[in-house]
Amino acid sequence: MLHVAFAGTFSATLEPSVRARLAMPCDVILGDEVGIVARLSEVDVLVTLAFTREMAAAAKRLKLVQVPGAGLDRIDRSALPMGTALANAYGHEVGIAEYVIGAMLAMTRSFCRIDASLRRGAWESQWGVGGSPPPPWPELAGKTLGILGYGRIGQALARRALVFDMEVCAIRRDVTRAGADGLSLLGGPDALDEVMRRADYLAVTLSLNDQTRGLIGARELALMKPTARLINVARAEIIDEDALYRALADGRLAGAALDVWYRYPKEPGPTLPARRPFHELDNVLMTPHVSGWTQGMLEARATLIAENIQRTARGEPPLNLIR
Repeated sequence: MLHVAFAGTFSATLEPSVRARLAMPCDVILGDEVGIVARLSEVDVLVTLAFTREMAAAAKRLKLVQVPGAGLDRIDRSALPMGTALANAYGHEVGIAEYVIGAMLAMTRSFCRIDASLRRGAWESQWGVGGSPPPPWPELAGKTLGILGYGRIGQALARRALVFDMEVCAIRRDVTRAGADGLSLLGGPDALDEVMRRADYLAVTLSLNDQTRGLIGARELALMKPTARLINVARAEIIDEDALYRALADGRLAGAALDVWYRYPKEPGPTLPARRPFHELDNVLMTPHVSGWTQGMLEARATLIAENIQRTARGEPPLNLIR
């Protein structure tokens, strides 16, 4: 019988759905990323967002490390035992693309502020009595969306933005792997400055690696229009924390929707998500890394993980094989 371990909170969340999709019996182990180490000696498949040298040393018969997400920034690939496959999972691109569109609308139309105002009885509209109507909102149509990272998420986002009659500019590491698909610009990393300058909205959908960590700093943010808004659904570390805070606090950037953060909870109780006080800025829309948290994502990932467990049992390579 195959032994499968789910390490960490997110992996454990998927376990019931994965088990329901398996057409074979398995011995299943649940644990946190530290506690699971003591139980890895008999594990064949490890579902985890993190893989460490301690895990590798404890694993005696590990055949597959299955990441239940797309990001590999917490996987120490050099520690993977010889003969152990590594695979990841997607299925989040639709949910994240929808989040970005929603965030652009919410920021542009000040939904949070006018909701709070109307709850106090204040009409920030042309229907208010005794005051001037507010400035009309701009429309997304005709505006330029810059996408940093034209992979699965970037492409799903571009398709939706084009339906809103937006101009779309994007960059990706390997331009030869994707067609322009109606984009105004599709360039390599050397087109970063041009996309930053042209964007009315900038979506960050890059993976985090040595080339993208700290990619956007004070210089890059200074290239953006003061009316532009930034949406980060990738990893916080791609953007310099101090530079982003200063640009928003000083009004050199109109706003930002941030779904990924510089600090995450390590224990129960309140945890502010950054060293800088983004929570004090009224031009920041803050969400706790939930842009891809949709039913479709959970179903797609559970289905893929179950399939890869069954492939491992049959001695076949997994889907989304990384190495």
